[in-house]
Amino acid sequence: MINREWHLLSRPVGWPKPEDFALVETETRTPGEGQVLVRNKYLSVDPYMRGRMSAAKSYVAPFELGKVMQGGAVGEVVESNAEGFAAGDHVLHFGGWREYATIDAKGAVKVDPDLAPLSTYLGVLGMTGLTAYAGLLRTASFKEGDSVFVSGAAGAVGSQVGQIAKLKGASRVVGSAGSDEKVKLLVEEYGFDAAFNYKNGPVSQQLREAAPDGVDVYFDNVGGEHLEAAIGSLNERGRIAICGMISVYNSTEPAPGPKNLGRLIQTRGRIEGFLVGDHYDLQPEFVREVGAWVASGELKYRETVVEGIENNLEAFLGQLRGENTGKMIVKL
Repeated sequence: MINREWHLLSRPVGWPKPEDFALVETETRTPGEGQVLVRNKYLSVDPYMRGRMSAAKSYVAPFELGKVMQGGAVGEVVESNAEGFAAGDHVLHFGGWREYATIDAKGAVKVDPDLAPLSTYLGVLGMTGLTAYAGLLRTASFKEGDSVFVSGAAGAVGSQVGQIAKLKGASRVVGSAGSDEKVKLLVEEYGFDAAFNYKNGPVSQQLREAAPDGVDVYFDNVGGEHLEAAIGSLNERGRIAICGMISVYNSTEPAPGPKNLGRLIQTRGRIEGFLVGDHYDLQPEFVREVGAWVASGELKYRETVVEGIENNLEAFLGQLRGENTGKMIVKL
């Protein structure tokens, strides 16, 4: 069978360009011992993938030039040479950016399409959902009564952070987003107490108006001006969880740090970065609690679905531009 897959040809400088990538035709590979051949049905594109396109040393190896990229995917097993897996099984794995993937079965997890739509295992019940859960409850040490600010709040992670905070008893939840339509969504559908469009004025001023009593927890997906504003509004013993800094991912010059870091001294504030991979011990608890909220309708989610492997790159670039509401998914 002919397989189409995306290769990285050159390392982007600034914003990725189409000529940095190529959609390549290959032949599918028969699974060896302990492997399965999967026909992918849904692919994930995520902001962290921009970092893997760079050669800079990071927490995960960069994508190799001239080779297929990786990412989260859900698909159906076509052929199995591994105990415990059979044709027809549905699995979550990391062989994305391609139509077919021959992978080691130990890197695949069975999922049930009857319990939840397959795409949700890449979003609300997948890595982005666990990121929100672990970052808020463990890294930011959220407690009932906290006031919470979330940047990038209409995205896959941010939208869950705000809703989990409300379900756990936050006194006030404020979100920022990049359009008036997304702001409306945050308040009317996701139940945020207040939200603002960061393009409509200085973030610090809008945050003070939306959270006049300050914030106890800031969940950062954006960095830059948002981080500085959050430090300015942080209450005593406030906590900041750094999940991502999408505002600087395509910068060609080092981004300046917040000018008001000294305020952390008087507030006794704490900033901590985290990686979801350090918190997979929370997976059973996360699936049990969040799965119940999704089933009951207490926690809502959105997906932006782009169709076709040929549009995988444009979907990735689109979520860097903020064109997605909720999780960006590619359907094959």
